Amino acid sequence: MKQHIRFSFFLLAFLSFGKWAFGQQAPLPEVWLQLQEKAIVDQKVMMPMRDGIRLCTDIYRPKTDEPVPVIFVRTPYNFNTWQDGKMRTRHLQSALKAVEQGYAYVIQNERGRYFSEGEWDILGVPLTDGYDAFTWLQNQPWCNGRIGTWGCSSTAEWQMGVASLDHPAHAAMVPMGYGAGVGKVGRFYEQGNWYRGGAEQMLFFAWLYGVEHDKFKPRIPAGATQEDLIRISRFYDLAPENPPVDMAKALAHLPVSDILQNIHGKREIYDKMIRRKPNDPEWFQGGLYHDDMPFGVPGFWFCSWYDVSIGPNIELFNHVRHNAEDPEVRDNQYLVIAPTLHCRYTSATENTIVGQRNVGDARLNYDEIIYGWFDHFLKGENNGYPEKLPRVQYYTMGSNKWQRSETFPPENVEMTTYYLNSTGMANTMYGDGSLSTSPPPADSPSDKFTYDPMNPVPSLGGNVCCTGNAIEGGAFDQRANEARQDVLVYSTPPLEEGVEVTGFIETTLYVSSDVKDTDFTIKLIDVYPDGTAYNLDETIQRVRYREGYDKEVFMEEGKVYKLELPLMTTSNYFEKGHQIRIEISSSNFPRFVRNLNTGGDNYNESKAIIAHNVIHHSAQYPSAVRLPVVMK
Repeated sequence: MKQHIRFSFFLLAFLSFGKWAFGQQAPLPEVWLQLQEKAIVDQKVMMPMRDGIRLCTDIYRPKTDEPVPVIFVRTPYNFNTWQDGKMRTRHLQSALKAVEQGYAYVIQNERGRYFSEGEWDILGVPLTDGYDAFTWLQNQPWCNGRIGTWGCSSTAEWQMGVASLDHPAHAAMVPMGYGAGVGKVGRFYEQGNWYRGGAEQMLFFAWLYGVEHDKFKPRIPAGATQEDLIRISRFYDLAPENPPVDMAKALAHLPVSDILQNIHGKREIYDKMIRRKPNDPEWFQGGLYHDDMPFGVPGFWFCSWYDVSIGPNIELFNHVRHNAEDPEVRDNQYLVIAPTLHCRYTSATENTIVGQRNVGDARLNYDEIIYGWFDHFLKGENNGYPEKLPRVQYYTMGSNKWQRSETFPPENVEMTTYYLNSTGMANTMYGDGSLSTSPPPADSPSDKFTYDPMNPVPSLGGNVCCTGNAIEGGAFDQRANEARQDVLVYSTPPLEEGVEVTGFIETTLYVSSDVKDTDFTIKLIDVYPDGTAYNLDETIQRVRYREGYDKEVFMEEGKVYKLELPLMTTSNYFEKGHQIRIEISSSNFPRFVRNLNTGGDNYNESKAIIAHNVIHHSAQYPSAVRLPVVMK
């Protein structure tokens, strides 16, 4: 009897497998059936560029004889409809939404990605690819001549560069979480998030492991027909499957130039990038947008407080608002800043948790406001957009509310200086480091700490993305780090009344060391009455670049140097009874590469020197932070 049951089970399993293996598919997803009903679907269109390279493009457009506007999404990520014999629905849902709103939805892979021909580069493929795609779309009989671009992260970061070319069909853009598309802009010199203050951000070390395709990857033969591509895409989506890696361990490897080699990753782009200094001419020859470039497109910008690039993102918005030559372009720039992680806008709920902190009801109807924007600029609808939008809509944590302003920072902000002070014992949260609006006395002693690169201060939450299991982004209680002797802690007394800080935070430190080069880090913290210390933003400065990123100037032992750290950015209400706090150290790892303190190239070194670093705060050396306090 048992054998009979076992045989029957295997027979049923075989028959079920046979139905799949010999052509009887599982039911198709509902979104695909709706697209078939409502849209003309044209997949694996190979759109030609001016140099003959063809880019793989899927087109979904309403069943109508009238020309329609286009929402154009260009990405390095895989959007093939089929994977492992099943239909993937994420981009199909976006396509259906657009079609239902009366738009053609066009999604395209960058050159060198998946079914697109050519070679890919992290800096961005030629800006002319975007321009040529606009021209091709504009010339289609089903296009009304107006194109809007939309996307987050790497699907957004090409938009700013191509906006500098001012194609006549590029009528509006919605970039979201777009920091890696920003090179040198205003007071930020990050080169696509690769640097902060001259120190490498390690997010791309992990990101490239999962994203870069090997130069020996399988390729579709040149000249393959659309019919062939559609057929084989059901079986081969050209997506590499990388073995899982413990990134927390992988990023600790030295030298950093060998990190990807050590985990058997693809290295062609990484090997080139890790050697590139902040002012290398190569940064200015790719797809990054720099502030010496024009800008010609109305922009609806979306940022988030716990994104890796919040400061440069806002700086770029302000740059376009103030510097675009066309007054109509200047006047049609709008900004939303959410209290979320990178590209996690729709994750907000009535109790939005970011890391460990509850920041309240941060929901926003993104589809409604974005389609209202597109309806105006792409359809020409007189729907009250963009005038009905707040120029800047930002979420203030602590008070947990959306606010609006005509500028960022708001006009009623007053920069308020908080000076560092102590009796020379600011080490740890148990020390006596203080922040005060009163300058320190002339004889205020300095604070000293030892920085050992082999025992760096660990990144604990923060404004990060893309690091695998190495860092979890968001607000986390910092007290574990504040118990370390290599962390200096400066706090205000408990506040007698609430203080809103909204804008860019400026930091001036007077420092010295016994090594040729080292780093200095800072965090801004909201301390609750029970001692919980939530991080708001953080930054770093490599001392060799204190005089600019076009030269390296090393330190002399014992000599005091003035550092202006890259700006931090936030909007936070410090409630009555809370404390405003900063932490200072020399490492924040693996958010940033460790400085090995040798004064050498750092990327190719494995041995470190221990640094004895000093923060000076006195009448002669008034180390301070300047907070943008909102005046009532």
